[in-house]
Amino acid sequence: MPLNVWILFAAQALALCTTPLMVFAGALATRSFAPSPAYATLPVAAIVVGTALSVFPAALLCQRFGRKAVFLGAMVLGAGASLLALQAMTLHSFWGFVGASLILGVVVAVTQQFRFAAMESVTQERMPLAASRLLAAGLISAVLGPELVMLGEQVYGELFTGAFLLLAGLFVVAFVILAFGFKNPQMHSAPQQGNQQERKRDLLTHSGFLVAAMSAGIGYGVMSFIMTATPISMHEMQAFSLVDTKLVIQSHILAMFIPSLFAGRLIIMFGHTRLIVLGLVAYAICVVLGVLDHSWLHYWWALVLLGIGWNFLFVAGTSLLPKMYRPEQAHRAQGINDAVVFSTQALGALSSSAVLYWLGWNGLLLLTLPLLVFMAVILYRWLRAGQPAAMPMQPEPVSEPDGRPASD
Repeated sequence: MPLNVWILFAAQALALCTTPLMVFAGALATRSFAPSPAYATLPVAAIVVGTALSVFPAALLCQRFGRKAVFLGAMVLGAGASLLALQAMTLHSFWGFVGASLILGVVVAVTQQFRFAAMESVTQERMPLAASRLLAAGLISAVLGPELVMLGEQVYGELFTGAFLLLAGLFVVAFVILAFGFKNPQMHSAPQQGNQQERKRDLLTHSGFLVAAMSAGIGYGVMSFIMTATPISMHEMQAFSLVDTKLVIQSHILAMFIPSLFAGRLIIMFGHTRLIVLGLVAYAICVVLGVLDHSWLHYWWALVLLGIGWNFLFVAGTSLLPKMYRPEQAHRAQGINDAVVFSTQALGALSSSAVLYWLGWNGLLLLTLPLLVFMAVILYRWLRAGQPAAMPMQPEPVSEPDGRPASD
C-alpha cells in the first residue's frame, strides 16, 4: 500500500475513537445532570444524527476545497468539540454536551471520506485492499476509544472529563499526521457530459450504483438496528449479567473489523458480488439463530455473524462504488452513498429500542428479512443485466517520497 493509505489508516484510527467513546460514556457521563433519565441516550443519538446530516455536505466540501484542507479542518473542529464536551461536563450543561456530540458527528462524517481518499490513492484493482485496510483501523478505535475513560481519569483526575481531553489530543496528533503525510490523490479528469441535473439522474438510476450503495446502506442499517437492541434484550429482558452482555457486544465489534484483514483479498479472488452474497447469508443465519433460541450462545453467534456480514457488505459496497460513476461524478456519488449509508444507520439506531419493546426480540429480527430480500433482488437484477458499469476512475497511484512506485 502507498504511504497515503497508511497515513489515512493512522489518522482514522485516532479520529474514529470518537464514536466508541461516546457510545460507551455518553449516557454515563451526563446521567447526573441530564434533565430526565429519558434523555440519557440523546448524546449518542446526536452524534449519529450529526453524521447522517453531514456526510453529503462533507463530500461536496472535499470537491470544492480538496480533501486535505477539509480533513485538516475536521481535525481542528474535532479537537474544539472535544474541549467543548469537557467544558459542558465541568459546568453540568447537558445541552452543551449534546451540542458537542452533534459537532463530533460532523467530524465523523468527514472521516468517512478517508476511505475514498485511500481508494483514490491506488490503482483500480487494489481499491478493495485499500478500503479494507482503512476499515481495519476500526479495530484500534474500538479498543482505544472506551479505554480513554480510564486513561483520562489518571491524567485529569475525573472519570469522564479526562477522556475528552485525551480525545482532543488524539485529534491534534491526527492533524499533524495528515498535515505532514497526506497528499491529495491525483485523478485523471474527463470532460463533463450533460448538465448537473442529468448527471445526477444518471447516477441515481444506475443499477450498479444502487447495488453498491444499498449493500453498504442495508448492511449498516440492519447491523445498527440489531446491535442497538441487543443490550436491552439481553440484560433487561433476558436477565443476562452485564458481563455476559458486554462479552457479546465486544465479540460483535471484533467480528465487524477483523475480517477487514482479509476481505479485500477475498474481493480480488472471488469478486464483489460473491462477498455481498456471503454477507447476506451471514445476516440470514444471524436472524435464524436469534429467533430459534435466546440462550447466551445463540446471542453470541448471532452477533458475531452480524459483525461478519456487516464487514462483507460494507467493504464490498464501498469498493464496488468507484466502478459505478464517472470521474466528474466522484464526490457527488460518494456523498449520496454516504447519505444513504448513515441515514439507514441513524434510522436503525433510533428506532431499535421502540421496535424491540413493541414486537420483541424475535419480531425485531424478522423485520429485517424484507431488507435482505430487497438487496438480493436488486443484486440478482443487476447480475441478469450483465453487471453494467460506468466509466471507472483511473487514479494515479501516489508515489513514495523518493519517487518510487508505492508497494505493500
